[in-house]
Amino acid sequence: MSAPQPREVVVGFDFGKSSHAALSRAIALAGRAPWHVLHIVCVIDPHFPFRAVPAERVGPGYADRVQEAIWELLTEEIVRNDVRTPLHFFIHARIGKPVDEILSVARDVGADLIMVGTHGLTGIERVMIGSVSERIAREAGCTVEIVREKTYPYVPLLEVTGIAS
Repeated sequence: MSAPQPREVVVGFDFGKSSHAALSRAIALAGRAPWHVLHIVCVIDPHFPFRAVPAERVGPGYADRVQEAIWELLTEEIVRNDVRTPLHFFIHARIGKPVDEILSVARDVGADLIMVGTHGLTGIERVMIGSVSERIAREAGCTVEIVREKTYPYVPLLEVTGIAS
């Protein structure tokens, strides 16, 4: 039996709650199925640094700092998910527009799956600002998983015995 073909998974990451959920989900997936290669894409606005990685100026040096911050988060998430198999991943810090850069990486690596978080904009906010996850889902050339942080409580399932008729 031959080894499974590598599967390229692009993960949009912006240091927000939903992107942390997407990163965690991607790591769990790659931990269970190590033939998945993760491409974590963080798109930097040239005018505004991330609160998680403060800076006076955004530039190539800033992109390096963003990559280091993601590396640290990734390491913590691997430990939290108790992943014991080696993960294959790349961190892409790009300056530009999120949809364009995420889809560009997806095209460049031949993505099989794109995972992105959502900020849950509704109504006029969504019309004015637009939805990155919605545009990616519309324009992607592969499957897209829109990830949200879980808010449903845990519900234990009742054990059912017997045969249903």
